[in-house]
Amino acid sequence: MTDELDMLSGRTPPKPTDEARARALAAAMQSYDAAENMSPAQGSTKPARQSSILNRIWSPIMNRKFLAGSALAMLIVVPAAAFLTLELVRSDFSRDAEVQVAAKPVPRPQPKSTAPATIERGELFPGSGSDLSEVPREAAENEATASAAADTAAAPAAEGGTVGFAARGRAALMPAPAVPGDILPPPTESRERFGNADANPVKSVATKPVSTFSVDVDTASYAFVRRSLMEGEMPNHDAVRVEEMINYFPYDWPRPTTAAEPFKPTVTVTPTPWNAATRLMHVAIKGYEVVQQEAPRANLVFLIDVSGSMDEPDKLPLLKNAFRLLVERLRPDDTVSIVTYAGNAGTVLEPTAVKDKAKILAAIDTLQPGGSTAGAEGIDAAYRLAEKAFVQNGVNRILLATDGDFNVGPSSDEELRRMVEAKRKSGVFLSVLGFGRGNYNDALMQTLAQNGNGVAAYIDTLAEAQKTLVEEAGSSLFPIAKDVKLQVEFNPAAIVEYRLIGYETRALKREDFNNDRIDAGDIGSGHSVTAIYEVTPKGSPAVLNDELRYATAEKPATAAAHAGELAFLKIRYKKPDGDRSELITTPVTEGNAVPNLAEASADVRFSIAVAAFGQKLAGNSALADYSYPAIADLAAAAKGTDPFGYRGEFVNLVRLAKGLSGAKQ
Repeated sequence: MTDELDMLSGRTPPKPTDEARARALAAAMQSYDAAENMSPAQGSTKPARQSSILNRIWSPIMNRKFLAGSALAMLIVVPAAAFLTLELVRSDFSRDAEVQVAAKPVPRPQPKSTAPATIERGELFPGSGSDLSEVPREAAENEATASAAADTAAAPAAEGGTVGFAARGRAALMPAPAVPGDILPPPTESRERFGNADANPVKSVATKPVSTFSVDVDTASYAFVRRSLMEGEMPNHDAVRVEEMINYFPYDWPRPTTAAEPFKPTVTVTPTPWNAATRLMHVAIKGYEVVQQEAPRANLVFLIDVSGSMDEPDKLPLLKNAFRLLVERLRPDDTVSIVTYAGNAGTVLEPTAVKDKAKILAAIDTLQPGGSTAGAEGIDAAYRLAEKAFVQNGVNRILLATDGDFNVGPSSDEELRRMVEAKRKSGVFLSVLGFGRGNYNDALMQTLAQNGNGVAAYIDTLAEAQKTLVEEAGSSLFPIAKDVKLQVEFNPAAIVEYRLIGYETRALKREDFNNDRIDAGDIGSGHSVTAIYEVTPKGSPAVLNDELRYATAEKPATAAAHAGELAFLKIRYKKPDGDRSELITTPVTEGNAVPNLAEASADVRFSIAVAAFGQKLAGNSALADYSYPAIADLAAAAKGTDPFGYRGEFVNLVRLAKGLSGAKQ
């Protein structure tokens, strides 16, 4: 017993909570009462009931001859019981402590015993690392009998049941005790940043007849929204960019037949499914698709974040597999370089022809996470390497793969924007692939991609990597036009108000449209871009703005010249190697209209369903009365052939959102 007491006295107990003290005191009193009324254990050769270490320690104190009838009993017994029980609960040597059975006990010095048989005991508290040693079976059986009454009484407690030893040394598995609130780990604080803006307002044609914006072919928002819904939570409103959700899907819009005309616009006017008093003006652009054999040579630099924040399964391991897929997609005469950055930047692979694929894949396999995030230094090193292997009349692009957590060196969005903006003049473009959750910096990725003449995508699964880097490699890597801007002028004789759905972060000033120094979005091979306006016809009860008292009367000649026009669409773009923009124009008339939504093409109807879903997820009040089931029905009826299952997946996401939002049918 002396050895055991020495072991107990040498342990440093954790500070108990008030809740733990109360539970310990109650358990001590129950154990004491049960032990006093207990008969000798069956099969014992001793005339008296057997004692555990606890009983042997305090049996003299509990002698009724000493304390019977004395008020001193309560002053001594209760504190003593509480003290001894707390000490035994704190240590992993307790005989009457409630324990969980764990595998693989760690041997410890045992007290002398004449009973060779042993029983294994497990970890006292999950994750504590404290394993009980093997103890004599006889002692375990004795103590199991003594604690049986306390275990039975404690089982229905609100904190949960117990796990103890049954008679004969068999483990009786009961529900694990609830973890006290004061030792629960604090919730992980999300450091995700999004760069969205307030939804576009309804504008009056009388005061602001012109709408101007840059095209956007990014898809990151849709993939992030999908991941949030699949993980059982509604997405952050700021994470929803409606135009990126619409443009995530492939559409079969009419396309140009030659590279001389890089893209062809298609306009469709339909009724609005969520507001019978308005109409939708649907503008679609499809880019010329470069044939694989005609694609220019590619000089790619993989700029890979290997900082400590990337040490998660959905970050660096997924990133490595994604780049392996891309390497398999490239042609033998393309080149690949690899730059990594953590505490500082380093070159892992000098420019290497894809025909030496094994060397490239081996370099990818060696990547390991660790350190802080010197993102700016990595970007600078990647540009130097891209310029070193520059391909004239080819594709020179950096693919930055990161969670966006730049915390060493220049790290503000504005500083990095200026760096990327200056570097793009060299002819090297930058695209961004985002990974992971928790500290995902969407705002920075948008800044880098928009100012680096690149695209931003979010990779949450290997299937998404396949879509982005393999199936859509042409549109992601090979630009057919840059600085693409759209401008729509509405005819006040036909349209009173309008609202552009999405593109909040891509808005341009009216005068920016003709200014070739103003940067805008790029369109890659086969890219499709869709923009949707909700417009209010003249005479509609949905008009929100009153007529101007002092408005100038429309010129009769102008009205006659443009009779029947609803709007006028203009597209301005530059060729990939050009500095002067070119112009495409087309009027929008009733000839572009369909009488009901069912007569529109499946692509038009599906894209409208996606637009409705994005607006509803973002909390737009215009969609308050349009239900998730209605959106799902509209999309399901427009799935078409759906060879990759993207549209079917979308319908399921709408249904998930309906359940998570708690909205009524």
